[in-house]
Amino acid sequence: MERMLIGAGAGYSGDRIDAPIAVVRDLRTSGERAAIIFETLGERTLALAQLRRRENPGLGYEPNLRALLAPVLKDCVDSNITIIGNFGAANPPAAGDIIGKLAAEVGATLCIGIVSGDDMLGPEGLDVLRACCDNLPDPKSLVSANAYLGAEPIVEALDRGAQVVATGRVADPSLTLAPLIHAFGWSCRDWDRLGRGTMAGHLLECGAQVTGGYFADPGFKDVPSPESIGYPIASIDKDGQFVIGKARGGGLVDRRTVTEQLLYEVHDPAAYLTPDVIADISNASLVELGGDRVRVDGVTGHARPDTLKVTVCFDGGWLGEGEISYYGPNAVARARLAGEVVRRRSPPNIRMRCDVIGVLSVLADDQGAAWDAGVPGEPSEDVRLRVAFSAPDKATVERALAEVEALYCAGPAGGGGIRLALRPRIAATSCFVPRDAVKAKVEIVEARHA
Repeated sequence: MERMLIGAGAGYSGDRIDAPIAVVRDLRTSGERAAIIFETLGERTLALAQLRRRENPGLGYEPNLRALLAPVLKDCVDSNITIIGNFGAANPPAAGDIIGKLAAEVGATLCIGIVSGDDMLGPEGLDVLRACCDNLPDPKSLVSANAYLGAEPIVEALDRGAQVVATGRVADPSLTLAPLIHAFGWSCRDWDRLGRGTMAGHLLECGAQVTGGYFADPGFKDVPSPESIGYPIASIDKDGQFVIGKARGGGLVDRRTVTEQLLYEVHDPAAYLTPDVIADISNASLVELGGDRVRVDGVTGHARPDTLKVTVCFDGGWLGEGEISYYGPNAVARARLAGEVVRRRSPPNIRMRCDVIGVLSVLADDQGAAWDAGVPGEPSEDVRLRVAFSAPDKATVERALAEVEALYCAGPAGGGGIRLALRPRIAATSCFVPRDAVKAKVEIVEARHA
């Protein structure tokens, strides 16, 4: 086998549900060995999954798991297309159960690989965190603590016959790297090949971001048919050299889209740290091949880090938001006056931020410095004031929100359309732990239809 195709079916939790259908269609018709990845986790996403699992031990996996896989599972099994996703989130075994039930419904027989071991909230994991994390919050406040696993446990699941692999927290590029290691027999110390496979995964991990999503700027960067963007498909050879393309449909792949995603979240182009390898794109080059295809050359790799990253999410108190609109002449001044009224009447021990949406919101700050400096921009006759509050206790935030509600009759003229929201807030920090302190677990489950 000289090459493998890997497509992206999702770039985050909440991505387009129908995106995998076109990707699988094109993978099936290619005649090549293929896999499709689903990247559905973020730091906050995983923390929310842990909270759902606390409420119901049968939950904690990606909420859209069934909707994402139902239209494509049978086609993937019939066409020998491997499915790999971190849609296990906080509960990979439960995700495996859902996939097994879905297989029975669609008449498929398959092996499901379940990768866990990233969760560090148990006693042993907490001991490691206490020893390694100087800024570890009170353990009673912890919501989640998950290490970023690499490709190796996924490779183990594939080597043991898994056709679908459900993981918890693994590094996003590892979802792509694992099937390449399995298919081509790469050594887990072959740093250059691993570096190239990792960057192919990095380009795939955010779904449509490399095929025109989060890219369009009308008149400057036009994207054909953005309502039907084809999600990316990478063609990767046995040496890790790769070309980025896309499924049929709208969107585009060119030097610009690939450059933006290649640099996305990369702090040091010569040292992109992952659990599998330190990828190096400092000498990378892009060649447009036409037909929405770009070849990426010059990627190398270095020995992987000795540590693994752990993201710790914890109780961040409560977040309240109140909004009210002002319209007509002098609307900005009235909105600003309303914000000052709320600020002066809010509890003294609360953090508060004011935005005048349409005038000052993107560049505002949680400390209120931009607000104190004055509201910039052109005069507007249609603005919406947003006031956000944060405090450790719910009652303090509720008291502040009541002041927004009171603007109806006790605030400036012409206000209306008040909307209030209150929810728990999740805070996050990160640290590094020794690699050997994290033990991945791989389980294989047979799913057979009657």
